[in-house]
Amino acid sequence: MTAAATPTEVFHALADAVPRLVLGDRSQLEPLIALYAEPTDVRHPFAPFPAEPLRTRDDLRRHFSGATAAADGVESFAAVERTVHATADPEVVIGEFHYVGRAHARDFDVVCIFVLRVRGGRIVESRDYTDPVGFARAFGQLATLAAALVA
Repeated sequence: MTAAATPTEVFHALADAVPRLVLGDRSQLEPLIALYAEPTDVRHPFAPFPAEPLRTRDDLRRHFSGATAAADGVESFAAVERTVHATADPEVVIGEFHYVGRAHARDFDVVCIFVLRVRGGRIVESRDYTDPVGFARAFGQLATLAAALVA
């Protein structure tokens, strides 16, 4: 991705890189991290537990490095049904899509919305609205999530 990348192009690059990383393509980690500015501000408002914002590329590297372990047993994973909504602010796009795939011999479909602010071709702010229960179910971790919520 170049510094001239538009917010829409950055959204698509992000939506494509995450599934490849989850499927074990570790070569995607640094290009994925490079989509973000330093510093940045990434938040997951629907996270089931309070989480600190991801503010640096090192924070993002730690976050994304766990993606392949968390998705053990995932056979396929892709971002589909993408709709990009332009906003009055040329730096901001809203990307609405589904992560679909197959894990543990079951199909999954998790709806996501990313609100990105892209400046100079890099993400300076992101609000990632994903379904944590849907991902836990998809990746065979629903019982673990439920136990943690009860504890």
